[in-house]
Amino acid sequence: MNVVAPVREASDSRVTEHFDVLIVGAGISGIGSAYHLTKSLPDSSFVILESQEGYGGTWLTHRYPGIRSDSDLHTFGYSFKPWVGPPIATAQEILSYMGEVIDENDLARHIRYQHKIIAASWSSASNVWTIDAVKGAAEEPVRFTANFLWMCQGYYRHSEGYTPEWPDMAAFKGRIVHPQRWPDDLALDGKRVVVIGSGATAATILPAIADKCAHVTMLQRSPTYFRLGRNVIELAQELRKLQVKEEWIHEIVRRKILFEQDAFTRRCIGEPEQVKKELIGQISAILGPDYAAKHFTPSYRPWRQRIAFVPDADLFEGIKSGKASVVTDEIERFTEGGIKLKSGEELPADIIITATGFNLCVLGDIAFSIDDKPLDFADTVTYRGMMFTGVPNMAWVFGYFRASWTLRTDLVADFVCRLLKHMKEIGARKVVPALRAEDHNMPLLSWIDPENFNPGYMMRNMHLLPKRGDKPEWQHSQDYWAEKDEIPAIDLDDKAFVYS
Repeated sequence: MNVVAPVREASDSRVTEHFDVLIVGAGISGIGSAYHLTKSLPDSSFVILESQEGYGGTWLTHRYPGIRSDSDLHTFGYSFKPWVGPPIATAQEILSYMGEVIDENDLARHIRYQHKIIAASWSSASNVWTIDAVKGAAEEPVRFTANFLWMCQGYYRHSEGYTPEWPDMAAFKGRIVHPQRWPDDLALDGKRVVVIGSGATAATILPAIADKCAHVTMLQRSPTYFRLGRNVIELAQELRKLQVKEEWIHEIVRRKILFEQDAFTRRCIGEPEQVKKELIGQISAILGPDYAAKHFTPSYRPWRQRIAFVPDADLFEGIKSGKASVVTDEIERFTEGGIKLKSGEELPADIIITATGFNLCVLGDIAFSIDDKPLDFADTVTYRGMMFTGVPNMAWVFGYFRASWTLRTDLVADFVCRLLKHMKEIGARKVVPALRAEDHNMPLLSWIDPENFNPGYMMRNMHLLPKRGDKPEWQHSQDYWAEKDEIPAIDLDDKAFVYS
């Protein structure tokens, strides 16, 4: 192990621990990245800093009723760890799966929980990152240094969700709850509930609470696309009957799903009207064509925003039963007893749940600096959505929208481990992405093309994100089926990487 003993700086009472690699976040990305690091670079020292009290990230933060994945676990799960449950899994099932990865690979000893990073500063004099954090409820200051910083903290702020400011919210006499901070004492029995939103969170909460409430209404400004299907992979079941090894089943099913996802994505772009007809047709078969036309017919083409999978059509069966309903309208203001809509209708409510999305969080809300100069990531250009021009020895895991997030965790991890090995082989202590001579007249564009993908949380915060160029090297294409070949083939001696 290449471990440097803790040191105490003369001007500071804190003990500084040094590691080869510091991983930020013990969610799905951080745990997966740590696994790859232990297998590819077993002699490297590393630590994982996690601000929450346990591992899991999203699956620990969100505790609302029914919380589940909206990606299948054969691709959202890791490539190296077979998934043996139903494709759409509960948060607890995902946490158990991650716990097995931690236990099986002795990762727990590397994780420091309740460590919130405040600042990260790079020194060109020493070629290290200095990480200042606070530990525990007492927020005790702690400090680490690392040769390489691996950002796996996700893309949204875990401490608070996004809730718009509607007129007269204070007038409402009931409770207003955001799913990201679901209270343990929220009593739903016999209550009239309005869930504001139309994404995967709203679609999950509604069927999960419908049996408890007097009635639950999903209030949406505009409709969203959903895909329906059974929460089972028939191929996996058949292969298990044949006593095929789980590792083989995982790989076969994973490849089948990825092949089908690629074909579906291409159809969404190549024949959007036909795909739209098929998606809405599934809902029409349950709720009737008039209901589907009014409440489940989006104005945009499929896959310009994320499409959530609804297992066993539970959302639509809840509506069909009469226990739940959908209203498509805009909010004029809140009232004492509910919500006044722009149509003039008033929705009565005892509880209002604002399933209105995330607050985008660029690199953990950490104060970054390079040689004492504050770093604004919006001034940088991304290298394939993993690194940034002018930012040394740092990688970022930002997953896919149209495929499972974890697929990119694996790709980025393989790249980072290969990069660290390359640096060791050539004797480099520092690597910085830089525009090449042929890139300097390249147009600089927003992080993602809004014509390609435009969810609200991205559009609200695009100004905070790094820029992209018009060449493959300088953008996050969101295309797993291209990147699965492109990222492993990256030439580490390309002039886009400056070593010293």
